[in-house]
Amino acid sequence: MLRISKLTDYATVILAHLAAQPEQRFTAAQLATQTHVAAPTVSKLLKQLHRRHLVQSTRGLHGGYLLARPAAQITAAHILDALEGPVALTECAGNESQCCIERTCQVGRAWQRVNLAIRRSLQEITLLELAGLSGGTAAPYPPMLDRGVPLSLGSIVARSLKRQPL
Repeated sequence: MLRISKLTDYATVILAHLAAQPEQRFTAAQLATQTHVAAPTVSKLLKQLHRRHLVQSTRGLHGGYLLARPAAQITAAHILDALEGPVALTECAGNESQCCIERTCQVGRAWQRVNLAIRRSLQEITLLELAGLSGGTAAPYPPMLDRGVPLSLGSIVARSLKRQPL
């Protein structure tokens, strides 16, 4: 199953909260209370996000956390990379492949194309969109539909592969 971790999900919730009020600084305690994510988890995630330059922190009486750059400049790929490392569906799709059958494998190239299509999609989705703030509205991002039927991840990837040959 292709799935992000709970920590990445929680980090996205925290980042979305910061994106909704970009000029305001929040303490870790405030973020924990307002997002309903446990305080130790919020602190741990803020440290990781700070190390990866997605949030900035200020100490002192009026200190706290805010986004390091505008939400429109932070992508889903940035968030995943910060918390889970680069997306690699198979060993050969990663940057540092150590697969012993890579040279003779018949399916590796296809998996690499799927990985690239997913990567491109993640780079196209911004934190602004993840937070439901695109276009200046707080409405949730609409579901992806094809003739009224929700699209699965598989159908989205297949369409992306057809449109963007390597």
